[in-house]
This record gives sequence, C-alpha cells and structure tokens, in this order.
Amino acid sequence: MNSEIGILITTAFSIGFIHTLIGPDHYLPFIALSRARKWTYPRTLLITVICGVGHVLSSVVIGMIGIAAGVAISRIQGLEGMRGDIASYLLLGFGLAYMSWGIRKGIRGNIHSHSHTHTDGTKHEHHHDHQTEHTHVHSKKTSTFWWLFIIFVLGPCEPLIPVLMYPAAKVNTIGVIMVVVAFSLATITTMSVMVSLAYFGLKQVRFAFFERYAHALGGAIIALSGGAMIFLGL
Repeated sequence: MNSEIGILITTAFSIGFIHTLIGPDHYLPFIALSRARKWTYPRTLLITVICGVGHVLSSVVIGMIGIAAGVAISRIQGLEGMRGDIASYLLLGFGLAYMSWGIRKGIRGNIHSHSHTHTDGTKHEHHHDHQTEHTHVHSKKTSTFWWLFIIFVLGPCEPLIPVLMYPAAKVNTIGVIMVVVAFSLATITTMSVMVSLAYFGLKQVRFAFFERYAHALGGAIIALSGGAMIFLGL
C-alpha cells in the first residue's frame, strides 16, 4: 500500500505541474492584470496564490462530498466538466468586457489640443485628455480580484478527481490528504513561478502604445485564455 500511495503522490504532483503549465488560463490573467493595473509583485503573487487555493480546494470539496456520498467518479467528472464550461465562458466574457473598457480608457487618454481666440485677438492652445479632466477615478481593484477569484473557484481541476478517488476507495485518509497536498503544491507553485517570471520579464518592456492600451491588451489576453479553454480544450 505504501508503494501505491507513493506512486499516486508522484502522479498527483506531476499531473498538477503539467496541467497548470499547459493551461495558460492558470497564469495569463494574473500576468495581464498585474501589468495593466500596475500591481506590485507581492500583491500579484498574493492574488495568484489565493485564486490558486480556491481553484484546487473547490474540486477537493466536491471530490470529498462525492466520496462520502458514494457517487461514481464519472458523475463527479461530469459535474467538474460543467463547472469548467461555466468558468471558460465567464473568463471569455470578463476578458471581452475588460478589453472594451480598456479601449475606451485608452482612447480617452489620448492627449489633444484646442485653440482659443480671445477678444483682444490673441490665440493660444491648451492640451488635455478626457480621462483626467472629465472622469472620476474609482478603484476597481477589489472587484477585479473577486471576479478572478470566482472564476478560478468555478474552474475545475479535472485530473485531481480520479487520482483522489483511488486512495479514498481504499479507505486511506492519509493517502487522500497527501495526494491533495502534492497536487495543490504543484499547481499553486507552478502558477506562482510562471506569473513571477512574466512579471519581472515584462518590467523590461516599455512602449507608450502598450502602456496606454495596457487594460485593453490585458482584457484581450484574458479573453484569448477563455477562448482557448472553450475551443481548444486547454
């Protein structure tokens, strides 16, 4: 039994790593939003970890409920698949909405000039952008985090379910815990490493156009991640 559990733990860790690495939806949203919203590295990493924990634990809870209720693996996987579809469309919709808002924000941020002629015949120009003069700044940091968190909680960890069910069927509670910990560590660590590498790599890239339309580009990347989940099954 010990050798079987050891194999399961190794398998869980490997699946968690590969599942996360080949699924860009696990890290691209954090990379895009951290750049667009100018999050600090600690904030970016904290949000990534919190969403990763919610992502894994939601599937663990469903798996444990299924085990306790004696539900067949196929039914649990069917539920996980339905959750995955919901999360994919939410990610796509959130990305498109954020991209639209980002485009509008970028356009309003364009600096332009106006000429004025005074009664004494003198002329002058002044430069302004509609963003700073005609809008009020409202913090969207909290709502952005909750959108991400909800989407990641709904997003399933399909590979975890069958790996989790086997030791549970053998009434091995310690085995279940160890498998869950191995999968969770692999998933959250891989997410954090990918986000960290991109965060520091992108700090070296600075273009005025990308800075102005950073929100729009971030939304496009998130939408592409959602689209990849829907149409490519990533």
